[in-house]
Amino acid sequence: SGAGTVNEAVMKLLGVPGRLDLYGGGEYALDLRGFGSTSDSNMVIVVDGLRLSEGDLGGTRLAGIPIDTVERIEVLRGSGAVLYGEGATGGVVIITTKAGRGVQRRNTAQVHAAAGSHSTRELRAAATLVAGDFSVDVAGNRRLSDGHRDNGESATRGGSVAAQWATDGLRVVLRHGEDRLGAGLPGALSTAQYDSDPTQSEHPNDWVRIINRRSSVQADWRLGDWEFGVEAGQRAKQMRSLSTYFGSASNYDYDVAADQVGARARYSATLGSLRNSLAGGVDVSHWDRDVAGTYGSSARQTNRAVYLRDDLTLEGGTRLSAGLRREAIKKTHSGVTAALEDTLQAWELGLVQPLAAQWQAYGRLGRSFRLANADEFSYTSGTPLRPQMSRDVELGARWRAERDRADLRLYRSSLRDEIGYDPAANGGWGANVNYDPTRRQGIELEGSHALTPALELRATAAWRQATFAGGAYDGKDVPLVNAGSASLGAQWQVLPGHRLGANLVYASSRHPDLANSCSMPSVTTLDLRWAW
Repeated sequence: SGAGTVNEAVMKLLGVPGRLDLYGGGEYALDLRGFGSTSDSNMVIVVDGLRLSEGDLGGTRLAGIPIDTVERIEVLRGSGAVLYGEGATGGVVIITTKAGRGVQRRNTAQVHAAAGSHSTRELRAAATLVAGDFSVDVAGNRRLSDGHRDNGESATRGGSVAAQWATDGLRVVLRHGEDRLGAGLPGALSTAQYDSDPTQSEHPNDWVRIINRRSSVQADWRLGDWEFGVEAGQRAKQMRSLSTYFGSASNYDYDVAADQVGARARYSATLGSLRNSLAGGVDVSHWDRDVAGTYGSSARQTNRAVYLRDDLTLEGGTRLSAGLRREAIKKTHSGVTAALEDTLQAWELGLVQPLAAQWQAYGRLGRSFRLANADEFSYTSGTPLRPQMSRDVELGARWRAERDRADLRLYRSSLRDEIGYDPAANGGWGANVNYDPTRRQGIELEGSHALTPALELRATAAWRQATFAGGAYDGKDVPLVNAGSASLGAQWQVLPGHRLGANLVYASSRHPDLANSCSMPSVTTLDLRWAW
């Protein structure tokens, strides 16, 4: 596809809307089902079985994961709360690296170099070395760009190594990765400044540095009808920055340390014409953030969860599923006297019904949740923030052929006490609040068709409605949500070794404010690519 980062691949290939972040380096915040500015907090990122999502509003940097190490990206739209816990209302992005796929390995190597506008230069390399049951995957990347704004330059670099030992029924993987970003912060522009010169900056000396480190160990083994797995990982994130506000410069520096352990088991059995799969697990995670300086703070978060899910397949192919998760959460902040603490439950019921050899219909009903993150519950109008709860329902149909597929989904999520920012709260100073009832609903369509063995077409389309269902903003759209999005792509193997690609992505206009007093224009991008 020519995608250089994980989030770029999701945006290009699946038409998922994304917002370019403030730090440069090609990072985009994905919005799976219309959560706008809180999309990061309502979506879970999982890499090789371990959760990567942050406990604040800092966002998860997917651009730091070397794309050459990625084997597969699964995007689960809609609630994944039973398996993935707090904050999975909008969906889950599951990234599996080549070392995590657990299949027959072979020696490979590749190098990628690119150059583009704004003095963009990119170099990537990756290799896999195999010796019997042992294999090593290594990757590195470097990207430089001047950006489209003054003081908008960025430099990213990263690397990763994964060692895997696999034998009959047992696999052990050790991983370590690191990525670094250095970028200028050009700052905001007024409408008049933008109309005069959209590339200008009033902050030529502002900058940011971000370092991410990740280490993990994973073990999987089979024992008869049982499958077992254990994952343990540690992450560290360091940010240093200089920003100018109201004419004076100040630093915002913090360090994040996170660790997590997960254990899971699955038992599969057949009784006559019935097939049953029972899975369960335990997840424990800790997240700490220390902000330095005069106005520094410390934030802590602990999650402990247990879950169980059962899938029963009847004669004829009808599949029934039920799942339950119980999660104990505790969050503290040095600026808040009382801890944010609760034990919440998520559940899900599902049905998949074959209609014909290539057709399936399905439905699911569930509940998902999240608590306010460190940046939200530490800045309120004085009223403690209640847990955000969502009742989620989805209906869909799938069609599969040898090389073609199509998916149609209709969904609705009714949220109570959604957590978000209201600039009119706290006497006009702004604060994080529990919104009045809100609703997410929409239609999603995805499909691909092999027109010929050498030409493949791919298309997605989505209509989504994210609105307030009561209160002062009744009927208004939730800010920063694209009501419509679509993508159309083609890959053509024009000659042996030569591939042409085209990708068209559309995102509709959106309102940046709760009152919907103005709108940001729609955006359409076209990518053309030739590869040899």
